[in-house]
Amino acid sequence: MPAFVSTWGPKLGMRQMVISRYAFGYYGVILCCVLNLIGMCGFSILNCILGGQALASVLNGNLNWTVGIVVIGVVSLLVSFCGGSVLTWYERVAWFPVIITFAIALGLGGKHLGDVTFEPATARGVLSFASTLAGFTVTYTPLGSDYTTYFREDVKSWKIFLYSYFGFILSIIPLQCTGAAVIASASSVPLWEQSHTNGDVGGLLEAMLEPVHGFGKFLTVLLSLSVIGNVAIVPRYFFSALGTAIVIALAVVGQHRFYETLVNFLGLLGYWSAAYVMVIFLEHLYFRKGRFDLYDTTAWNTPSLLPTGIAAVAAVIFAFGPVVPCVDQIWYVGPVAETTGDIGFEVAFVASAIFYFVFRWIEVRWRGGL
Repeated sequence: MPAFVSTWGPKLGMRQMVISRYAFGYYGVILCCVLNLIGMCGFSILNCILGGQALASVLNGNLNWTVGIVVIGVVSLLVSFCGGSVLTWYERVAWFPVIITFAIALGLGGKHLGDVTFEPATARGVLSFASTLAGFTVTYTPLGSDYTTYFREDVKSWKIFLYSYFGFILSIIPLQCTGAAVIASASSVPLWEQSHTNGDVGGLLEAMLEPVHGFGKFLTVLLSLSVIGNVAIVPRYFFSALGTAIVIALAVVGQHRFYETLVNFLGLLGYWSAAYVMVIFLEHLYFRKGRFDLYDTTAWNTPSLLPTGIAAVAAVIFAFGPVVPCVDQIWYVGPVAETTGDIGFEVAFVASAIFYFVFRWIEVRWRGGL
C-alpha cells in the first residue's frame, strides 16, 4: 500500500496529505493531518525510548534512560536543523552499522535461539499479532508520495513501486522476525531475561553483544544513534523544536512501559490507517479510474474545486461503528474480538470501503462531477 502511493508523487507533484484533499476535501484533510502527526510523533517516541535505552545500557547504569532519551531527542533536533539533504544522506549510510550490529549480535547469540518450547499458536493470537504488524507498515501510506514528489514525471512507476516495496520488505520483515526470535528465547538466557523483564529493549541488545565487551558497547552506541533518521523528519525550526519537546516528554513517561506503549499505539494507528487507505484507493481506482489526468492539479488549494470531504470523513467515522466490537487491545476487548481476536484492522478496510462508495457516489451525483 505505501509502495503503491509512492508512485503517485512523480505523477502529481504533491505530497500525500495534499493528494488526500482530492478525497477528503480542503478542510476534511485536517483530520488526516492531525492523525498523521500523532502517528509520526508516536513513532518518534518509540524511537527515542529505544535509542535512549541502548545509549544508557552502554554505561552500565551510570546514565539513566531519561538522560539517554533526552540525548537522542536533542541530537535528532540538531540533525533536523540541517535540512532534508543532510537527513537524506544520513539515511543512506545509517543502515550499514545497523545491519552489521544485528549480524554480530545474531552471530554471538544465535546459539540461544530456539531453545524454548512454545505453545501452539491460536487463531486469535495470530490475528491480533497480524493486526499489530499491519498497523506498523500501513501507517507509512499517509507519507508515501512525500519521498517521491521531486522525482521526474517520466520515472517508471513500476521501478518506484519495486524499490519502495522491497525497501519495506527487506528492512521490516527480517528485523521483526529477529526480534520475535530473541524475545521468545530470552527466558533461556538469564542476562537477556533480566533486560526483557525490565522492559529494557536497548539493554537486551547490549546483553547480546556483551561477549565482545567494548566493541559491543561501541556497536550499541551506533545503533542508538541510527534512530535519529526516523525522528528528524521535518526541517522546520519551530515545528521541529516543539515536536521534539513533546516527543521527549512523552518518551520519558512511557519509557518503563515500552511494550504496552508500542502495542497500544500501533493498534490504534492501524485502524485509522486502514480506513484512510481504502478511501484514497477507492477514490483513485474507481471514481478517478486510476487516471492521474482526472486530478486537477491547479485546484489543490481551492476548496470550491475540491470534493467537500463529507463522504470521506463520514466514511472513516462511520467505519469505527463496526470496528469497535472487533478490537482486541490491552485496554479494551470487544465482544466479537473475544472469539475472533483483533480483526478491527480488516473490518476497517471493508467498512470504510462500503461507506465511502455509497457516500461518494451520492456526492458525485449531487455535485455533478468529481
